Amino acid sequence: MKAILFDFDGTLADTLPVLYHSFRTVFLEFDGRKYSDEEIRSMFGPPETIIIETKIKHPDKESAKKLFYETYEKKHKELVKENEKVTSMLDQLSGKVKLGIITGKARRSLEISLRELNMEKYFDVLVPGDEVEKTKPAPEGIEKALMEIGVNKKDALFTGDSDGDINAGLGAEVETVGALWLPNVQQTSFKRNPDRIFKDAGEFLTFCLNKIEGADASE
Repeated sequence: MKAILFDFDGTLADTLPVLYHSFRTVFLEFDGRKYSDEEIRSMFGPPETIIIETKIKHPDKESAKKLFYETYEKKHKELVKENEKVTSMLDQLSGKVKLGIITGKARRSLEISLRELNMEKYFDVLVPGDEVEKTKPAPEGIEKALMEIGVNKKDALFTGDSDGDINAGLGAEVETVGALWLPNVQQTSFKRNPDRIFKDAGEFLTFCLNKIEGADASE
């Protein structure tokens, strides 16, 4: 195995609480409507800019986006906590294989989260949702990342916590793992079966290290 690609929200960071809060703040401020977590989660897939453009009825979309990012950054430290198992996983995988993020979120919010969680140092490639034509469940982001880092699909793994992630991984024909190790995930089961499911980031790390060591031994 030469590359491990990750979804971000609900996979590498428990960002769902700050996403719910930021979207709820925007919808309430601009449309006077309070959305539940479930209603907001059902909108996930495209980047937050597209969600705001298509779901906010108020004509001032740019101000709505501005408020989203202000709220997301302001509340991030309070609502998003480091997960020590995820940090340990990234520490131990970094340098052994290429690491990347394929996410539906826009680059701006991704960079805020990476900075706040001190994760920028780990990744060789980032493919946010506002830099592809088709976001997950389309495989475009995974394929783009593999092209950028020069890794064949047979040597790559993709992991995420939603049906969109699983469909993207299977569509890209890479080994696909369901990630259910954070407190808040988008789904607790999948409509299509990934190759594997892990409920503990430490167990996923052991699995990956064994695959890396096995590949090294065969070369």
